[in-house]
Amino acid sequence: DKHRFDRGQHPSSWLRKLDANMGKMFKIYLCGDKIYSCSTCRTHLAKHDQIVSKAFQGRHGRAFLFSNVVNITLGLKEDRNLITGLHTVADVYCNCCQSILGWKYVRVCPSSAPP
Repeated sequence: DKHRFDRGQHPSSWLRKLDANMGKMFKIYLCGDKIYSCSTCRTHLAKHDQIVSKAFQGRHGRAFLFSNVVNITLGLKEDRNLITGLHTVADVYCNCCQSILGWKYVRVCPSSAPP
């Protein structure tokens, strides 16, 4: 699964999980020198080595495509006409503050796929 997010960076080096089964927020803290985080609340989202591409332009500027992210919630799936054609996407929200972070590609519509 691929995720696209606007840039936000915060270095840190610890790992902690809260128990989701007990009604507490499940939050993961990533280890590493370069950690991308929510620009609103600094919740960890992805490690630098999980960047697939930096060649994206979002609504609010430069955007990145990640191979894996944590501490997110997905919105409803919907078809959107993006620069590269029609895609089924789901908005991605921060688990902690519910800020919209970007979107997740769910599938490329057949008419947008290369021949």
